Amino acid sequence: MTKTVKKKKPPVEESRFINREISWLNFNSRVLTEATDPSNPLLERLKFLSIFESNLDEFYMVRVSGLIEQVEAGIETLSPDGLTPHEQLEAIAERSVPLRQKAGRIYLDDILPQLDKNAVHLRKCSSLRAEKLEELDEYFTKEVFPLCTPLVLYPAVSVPFISNRSLNVLVELGAAGEEPRLARVKVPTVIPRAIRLTPRRLDFVFLEDLIIRNIQSFFPGMPIRGAHLFRVIRDADIEIRELEANDLISNIEETIRLRRFGDPVLLQVQESMPAETKEMLLRLLNLDPQDLMVIPGPLGMEVFWELAKIEKPGLKYEPHVPYLPEQLANHKSIFEQVSQKDLLLHHPYDSFRPVEEFVESVAQDPSTFGIKISLYRVGTESRIVESLLDAAEAGKQVAAMVELKARFDESNNLVWSRALERAGVHVTYGFSEMKTHAKLCLVVRREAGGLKTYAHIGTGNYNPVTSRLYSDLGLLTSNEEITQDIAELFNYLTGFSNQTHYRKLLVAPVNLREGILEKIQRETRNKKAGKVGHIIWKVNALVDPEVIDALYEASAAGVKIELVVRGICCLRPGVKGLSENITVHSIVGRFLEHSRIYWFANDKSPEVYIGSADVMRRNLDRRVEVLAPVLDEQIKAYLRTQILATCLADNVKAWTLGSDGNYTKERTKTAVEMNSQTWFMQHPSSR
Repeated sequence: MTKTVKKKKPPVEESRFINREISWLNFNSRVLTEATDPSNPLLERLKFLSIFESNLDEFYMVRVSGLIEQVEAGIETLSPDGLTPHEQLEAIAERSVPLRQKAGRIYLDDILPQLDKNAVHLRKCSSLRAEKLEELDEYFTKEVFPLCTPLVLYPAVSVPFISNRSLNVLVELGAAGEEPRLARVKVPTVIPRAIRLTPRRLDFVFLEDLIIRNIQSFFPGMPIRGAHLFRVIRDADIEIRELEANDLISNIEETIRLRRFGDPVLLQVQESMPAETKEMLLRLLNLDPQDLMVIPGPLGMEVFWELAKIEKPGLKYEPHVPYLPEQLANHKSIFEQVSQKDLLLHHPYDSFRPVEEFVESVAQDPSTFGIKISLYRVGTESRIVESLLDAAEAGKQVAAMVELKARFDESNNLVWSRALERAGVHVTYGFSEMKTHAKLCLVVRREAGGLKTYAHIGTGNYNPVTSRLYSDLGLLTSNEEITQDIAELFNYLTGFSNQTHYRKLLVAPVNLREGILEKIQRETRNKKAGKVGHIIWKVNALVDPEVIDALYEASAAGVKIELVVRGICCLRPGVKGLSENITVHSIVGRFLEHSRIYWFANDKSPEVYIGSADVMRRNLDRRVEVLAPVLDEQIKAYLRTQILATCLADNVKAWTLGSDGNYTKERTKTAVEMNSQTWFMQHPSSR
C-alpha cells in the first residue's frame, strides 16, 4: 500500500500574497526606525517610541485577539497567503517580541544617553540626594499613596480585574522559604507619570519608580521579596473584529458570547522579574508562554508623550504654520470662489481653516439654509461640531450622520451626538452591520439662480487636531452631478433608499469595488491594444486579493503600476511574470500619510479619484466609503505632477518593498535629497 505523503506548505515568501499581519508589523518597524533617525529631533524620536508602542498595543487588542478567538473556535480558515490562524499567531510572536525588545534597547542605549547630553535627565530614585528623596517621599505620601489600591493576586478567590494597558507593580510578599504571595498596585493615571524634580532643570523620575521605592508603605509589617512592573493587553474590540471577519462571524459568535469580554492577550514584564513569578502571572491570566514579552527599559512608553511636550530648543521639530492663501483669508465668501472653480486643500500643509469656515458659514450666512455632514472621528474639542450646534440654534436645517462604531472613539462620538440632538440637529447613526467611513459635507444655499449645493469631500476626518498631524486632501466643489450624488447618498444614510447608481461617485458597498476593478481592467486592455497603460495609487493599505490579482494581471500585460502604500501591503512586487512592472513605496515621517489618491492614465485622458477608501475588503464591501473624481484639469494635473510625483521621488523618508516582503531604503550618494513632507511644507498646494 502506497503511503500518502502530505504536501508541504510552501514558505510564506513563495506565496502570491504577503501576510497581512506580518506586513503590519513591518510597518510598525518602519515607525520604530524613525526613533533611531538622527535627522529627527531627540524629543520627536521619543514620540516615535510612544507611537510605536500605541500601534503595537492596538494590534494586539484587535488583530491578535481576533486570531486567538479563531484558534479557540477551531477555525482553520487560511489567510490569502496560506497560513492558519495558529500559524499566524506563531509568526506574530516570532517577530513582535524582538521588535518590542529592540524598542527598549533603542531607548536605553541610544536616546537616554543623548537626553543626558542635552540636559534632559530621566533619573532613578536611587541616584538622587537624600534631601531630594525626602521631598519625593513627602509628595508620595500626600499625592500618590491615597490614589493607590493594593489588590491581592495570589492566593485569592478570584483574580482581580487588571485594566487594559495599565502599568502595574507586582509585589512578591513573604519570608524566604514560604510560599510567595502576590499583590498588585496600579500606577495612577490621573497624575503625571514623569515627575519633574525642580522648576529650574529638566530632571525627572518616573512615578512607578517612586511607588516601588515606597512599596513597603502599602504592606506594613510584611516582608517584601521584590517589586516588578508589568502590563496586560486585552481583547478590546469584539464588535469591530466581527465586521473585519464577517465570513467567520457565524463560527465564532457563540464563542464570543461565552468568553468574558476583554480577555488578556499579552503580558509584558520587566527583565528583572524572576522566572517563577512570570510563570505564576501567566497562569493567573490564563496565558501561554508565547503571550509573554520580557522587555528591557520602561514599560508603557506612552509616558514619552508627556516628555515630548518639554520646551527645549533644538530638540523638537520647528513649528509648522499651515498656509492660508490670501484669496481665502480675505475673501468674503468661500462659496463665491468655489462656485467659480473647485478648490483643493492638502493638509497639514494647507490650513484646515477653510473647511471650518465652510461649516461655520451655515449659521452666519443668511443665504445658507442647510447642511449635511458625516462625522467619524471629530475629537474631544471640535469647532466643526460647535458650528453645527450654532447652525441648528439659528434655525438652519442640520443633519449629521455620526458613526458610533468608530474604533476607540465610540464614547466621544456618543457625547457629541447627544449634544447635537439636544440642539435640534437631525442625528442618525448609520447601519448596524457596517460603518460609515465616508468624509462628506453638503451645504445648501439660495442664490440668484435658485438653490445651489456645495460639497466638501475629504480623505481625513473633520478633526482640527489630526488635520495638523495627518497628510490629507480635501476637495471643495459645486459640481452639480457630484453634489447631487452626495445628496442622494445622504438619503441612503439617513433614510430608506436602494440607490444603486451614482453619476460620478464610486460608493462602497454599491459600485466602488466594481469601479476600481473596471478601471484596472481598462488600463490592461489599453496596454494590450498598444495604448498607454499606467496606474499610480497612494493609499494607506492594500490588502484585497481580488484587486491585487487585477493589478497582477495588469502588470503581466505591461501596465506600469506605481504604488505608495503607507502601511499594510499584501501585494508582492517585482516577481518575474507576476508583478515585475509594479513598484511599492512606503513613506513614514513627521506626518502620518493618510491621503488616498487613485490615478489612472486612461490612455491619454487621465482619471483621478480621492476619498476615504483603502483597498481592503472591509472598505470595499462592509463600509460606506466614497471616492470622488477630480474634474478640474488643473487640480488633476497638480495631483499627478506635484503630489504623486513628489511622493514617488522621496528618497529620504520612503522605503521600497522587495519581492521578499522586506523594505529597504536605497538612495545613492549622488542622488539629490528629496523629503516629500519637507517639500510640501515649502510648497503647499493652495500657494
